[in-house]
Amino acid sequence: MNHLILLFSLILAIAFADKESQKTNQNFSSNNASHKRLKRDWIWNQMHIKEEIDTPLPHHVGKITSSVRNNNAKYIIEGEYANTIFKVEETSGDVYAFERLDREKKAEYELTALIIDRRNNQSLEPPSKFIIKVYDINDNVPVFEQKVFNGSVPEMSPVGTSVTKVTAFDADDPTVTGHATVTYQVIKGDEYFTVDDSGVISTTRADLDRENQSTYEIIVKAKDAPGSSGDSSTATVIITLTDINDNFPVFKHPSFHFKVPENISVGGEVGRVKVEDIDEPQHRNTKYSFVRGDYRDTFEIVANPFTNEGIIRPKKPLDFEKVAEYRFDIEATDPTVDLRYFKSGGSRSISTVTIEVTDVDEPPVFTKLPYEFKVRENDPEIRTLGSVWAHDPDAAKRKIRFIRRRASPNGDYIRVSDTGIIQLPKPLDREFSSSYNITVAAQEILEDGRLSDRESHAQVHVIVTDENDNAPELVYPEEPRVCENAAPGKVIIRISATDKDEISPRGFFKYSLATEDSNFSLVENYDNTANITVKYGQFNRELAKIHYLPIIISDNGDPELSSTNTLVISVCKCNEKGNFTFCEERAKQVGVSIQALVAIFVCIFTIIVFFAVIALLILLRKRHKKDLSGLGRNVAEIHEQLVTYDEEGGGEMDTTSYDVSVLNSVRKNGIKPEAVPSSYAQIQKPPGNMTSGAGEMEMMIEVKKDEADNDRDLLPYDTLHIYGYEGAESIAESLSSLESGSSDSDIDYDFLNDWGPRFKMLAELYGSESNEDFVY
Repeated sequence: MNHLILLFSLILAIAFADKESQKTNQNFSSNNASHKRLKRDWIWNQMHIKEEIDTPLPHHVGKITSSVRNNNAKYIIEGEYANTIFKVEETSGDVYAFERLDREKKAEYELTALIIDRRNNQSLEPPSKFIIKVYDINDNVPVFEQKVFNGSVPEMSPVGTSVTKVTAFDADDPTVTGHATVTYQVIKGDEYFTVDDSGVISTTRADLDRENQSTYEIIVKAKDAPGSSGDSSTATVIITLTDINDNFPVFKHPSFHFKVPENISVGGEVGRVKVEDIDEPQHRNTKYSFVRGDYRDTFEIVANPFTNEGIIRPKKPLDFEKVAEYRFDIEATDPTVDLRYFKSGGSRSISTVTIEVTDVDEPPVFTKLPYEFKVRENDPEIRTLGSVWAHDPDAAKRKIRFIRRRASPNGDYIRVSDTGIIQLPKPLDREFSSSYNITVAAQEILEDGRLSDRESHAQVHVIVTDENDNAPELVYPEEPRVCENAAPGKVIIRISATDKDEISPRGFFKYSLATEDSNFSLVENYDNTANITVKYGQFNRELAKIHYLPIIISDNGDPELSSTNTLVISVCKCNEKGNFTFCEERAKQVGVSIQALVAIFVCIFTIIVFFAVIALLILLRKRHKKDLSGLGRNVAEIHEQLVTYDEEGGGEMDTTSYDVSVLNSVRKNGIKPEAVPSSYAQIQKPPGNMTSGAGEMEMMIEVKKDEADNDRDLLPYDTLHIYGYEGAESIAESLSSLESGSSDSDIDYDFLNDWGPRFKMLAELYGSESNEDFVY
């Protein structure tokens, strides 16, 4: 059939060429007659060529012909594919293809035909473009646009529900019948799905259940040339069944058992019941409800939106002593299940829940909350307001002790005894606080007498009722002023009062002047205020520029109380219009509170005590110095003082008792007294080497003794304290320098007798009085 089409096309092309030739000849004759000029024209057949011709190359395409009659004419072609794929025979104009053509790559080629004079390459005719069309043959297989397609459809969908669409393309010419027509066929999975000629895949069954099989993999074939066994290609389609809510939840266990302490908080978690719902999580909407059991007011079951578990929580406190075990049935349902697709087998899932309450040591329980008492203020007779009471809810029934924990206002205003009695240590003042609140803790007394660490609390409110114990007081307004020429009846100021006590809705204040001997009058307004007016008029500023007006204010309480308040009124100069022009500035009153006065007196008293202590210390120090200067003058008294002076060093006392510089001056002036036998006994050293038991300590003592014997500047106190008498059993015996006077010293201390009374004691110590024996 293709050959017939090609033959028909060639016949049409020849006929068209002959017609064009006749038209050209007619035009040429006409133009020759009128213009005497010959018109030339191109003449060639329509050019077509089949793709993929299997005959040997080159393949004849067609022929270009011109009406020019010139033996030197030469045909050439130009264009992108000229002289490569296509070439022309110079003399005949035949065009040949030197490559096999593929229509799917390029369907037509555009070239330009020229006829020139081979002698001078001059154009004999204007260039003319022509197109070579490539005829299609059915040489391409339909190709899917992708190897794998994905689609989804809800489970349990009706037959014919669209799933997805596949597409395949055929590169052949679609204008040729049968060359590019694609048909589809499911070759795997056709029992579940089908595909139409447009590539739409749809279901063939209405019982596709995601819970049984969630995905399907089918293979679709695409082919062209319907009715023939043309070439084809395949593609894989993965179809996923999406979930719908078509399954009810089912309990995983027929019964659940929980243990919970009785002190679990309201809303706390008792336990969780678990169900299984094979639908996707977004379609799990389990609702739990009670079926049997009268505990709906005690527990609630709330579904966890993430795990779908049922959480059991208490709605009120549990009490082991009242109910030790709860048992009830619960049901799990899903109200959003689509009943159109529900599978038969029952929609109810019921399970039994048992909750065992365990006993714990509970804190005491107050019998009444909160506690409220009323008491009159400043009532000295009331000492007990009432009591609080709590009991041990456990079987042990222990005794309770009550303790006050917090108080508002803070202070020892309300006490609580161990047995819970509310007491007042002193009367309460409503003006200080109209209510007093305390927190009372109740603790159990254990068997060993200790208090349990578990306690409960109760709030105790004490309301203080008011007694009329405060007189009203004047509310001092702005500084009242009056013109010196004010007319009688002129209102100076409106006054009001306040009362720390409670004022009843019908309460009122009464105002009156303490004396009528003034130029002022008081007028009641009967709204708890009063006006101060001018009584006679014409004030004399030379007599008084400031008036002190005493006002008595009383209340209507029981008993009635009143107070006298002073209103200070300034008399000012005014102009004709009554405007104040000059007023003396009244002296500001500076008041000091009682607390400030107490603080000042405490500071003054502390300062006085401080200075008194300082003066006493100075006096004692002076007296001590005087006692030191009055030491006895006889040798025995001195010896006694030296022996009883029990310190390791004389310190400052030695330097204040003796002027050492005088002793040093003796040596500096070269005075050398005669040797006088010492009145102190010479201590003889024991003979022998003294090697045993002495050692370095003995050597140190000997060195120190020699220094004391030969150093005149050392005082007797120092030497006595350092080298005291060691005792009769000591081999060193006494090392005191007081007994070194019998040594071979060549210094005579008798000159000390000539230095006055201040050195009399030294003269007696170092003088030669052989007739006295010193006793230590």
